[in-house]
Amino acid sequence: MFKKILVSLDGSKLAEQILPYAEAQALQFNSRLVLLQVITVSSAAIAGVGPVPSSGEIIAEQFNIAEQEAETYLKNIAQSLEAKGIKVEAVTLQGAQLGEGIVDYANKNDIDLIAIATHGRSGLGRAVFGSVADYVLRHSGIPILVIKPKST
Repeated sequence: MFKKILVSLDGSKLAEQILPYAEAQALQFNSRLVLLQVITVSSAAIAGVGPVPSSGEIIAEQFNIAEQEAETYLKNIAQSLEAKGIKVEAVTLQGAQLGEGIVDYANKNDIDLIAIATHGRSGLGRAVFGSVADYVLRHSGIPILVIKPKST
């Protein structure tokens, strides 16, 4: 039923709580899991441990650092899933918005299911900070598996 399942990860333990659900779907349907992390300006700033600099060269360097960290992170998760017999690929993207990156990738790469964990924001928190899961729900025509993770 689901040939390719996109698993949206951001490096947090909360986001990783979607993995057992995605793994179960992959085993049930013999699906390929696509582990996706979108690198944004804010995640690049975190990789550089500081505010977002104004110099284009420094920003590019921080994007590269964030992307390398994401690739290592996804590779480690992929190896543990592959050890269970699941087909996995890891993808990092640079983008302005997390939700847009997820939806665009899914639409362009024949994704059959998007698996994502919310970060539990609602009400004012969602209004102030936005919600990646909410964006994906509203803008994707693809089936979505959403969980609200337990606090860690």
